[in-house]
Amino acid sequence: MDDLLTSPLHDRHTALGATLGAFGGWSMPLSYPDGTVAEHTAVREAVGVFDVSHLGKLTIAGPGAADFVNRCFTADLGKIGPGHAQYTLCCAEDGGVVDDIIVYLVGPDEVLAVPNAANAERVAQLLRAAAPEGVEITGRHRDLAVLAVQGPKAPEVLVTVLPGAADLAGMDYMAFADVADVRVCRTGYTGERGYELLVPADDAPRVWDALLAAAEPLGGRPAGLAARDTLRTEMGYPLHGQDLSAEITPVQAGSSWAVGWSKPEFWGRAALVAEREAKPARRLRGLRATGRGVPRAGMAVLRDGERVGVTTSGTFSPTLKVGIALALLDTASGVGLDDTVVVDVRGRELECTVVKPPFVPSHVR
Repeated sequence: MDDLLTSPLHDRHTALGATLGAFGGWSMPLSYPDGTVAEHTAVREAVGVFDVSHLGKLTIAGPGAADFVNRCFTADLGKIGPGHAQYTLCCAEDGGVVDDIIVYLVGPDEVLAVPNAANAERVAQLLRAAAPEGVEITGRHRDLAVLAVQGPKAPEVLVTVLPGAADLAGMDYMAFADVADVRVCRTGYTGERGYELLVPADDAPRVWDALLAAAEPLGGRPAGLAARDTLRTEMGYPLHGQDLSAEITPVQAGSSWAVGWSKPEFWGRAALVAEREAKPARRLRGLRATGRGVPRAGMAVLRDGERVGVTTSGTFSPTLKVGIALALLDTASGVGLDDTVVVDVRGRELECTVVKPPFVPSHVR
């Protein structure tokens, strides 16, 4: 892993005994010595602190930058105002998803985009190729660290660490504000109340240490990307490259809510409108195991011996203590909610019930 980029907190993770893994060209913590289940449980019951500095960071700035971004990505930036963030999609002309992105609307002439690590450069290239004169796209990948504080006790941690953040503890979902040189947004990828902090890279170790010091007396702990994955799967949140991809459109993936259908222009609009009107050939659903076993991505879903779909994500749910999965099910199969299907887990049949995610209640708001 010598050729991988490292977070500004790399030394902190190794000192904590983290197991490291490759994510989008970065070496990032998968888990810490107490394990993924302990980290997952801490986020659901108290608070967890994540380093997600591998995420991309792009500033789009110049006259009319927000209008430009709105002509590119799917969601309607006109529905939010400065100081709010929005989940959106960067699509290809055929409707496939290049990436899913959080955009921060700073003002009419500035937007901060946070794409996934593996796709950040591709998104930047597409924006630069389409940008009007005067609008510049600047990569800030190494300038900023991203720390996520997630869980019911996250507000207590935030107020302890950031002087002057008392007003932010009750901020609206997807709102953001700057406290000194830290940008704080009420968002996350876990289904729990939480915040993501964009911190200057040089300050990240100090802020990380302070967050952990405030979290530990509350039952909190550092959490790695393995727990982030089990948490997001329990919520049914899509992971790009698995549940959303160049081959899986937002219409198929149940992400139509992130598309501004009334907008006259965005990348992939014609293809997505056509698919929506024709009805998609497959849809993303949840599967909850009723037997013993854990489904994983890429496993066949069967009914009465016939293949009706494929799993896109799968894991053991630490909250429910059963296997869960997201799966693309063929619309023509007629399989619907509450129906029973079988997942082929390496030659063994695992019976599952089709459900609508989330698998556990969301507390993000």
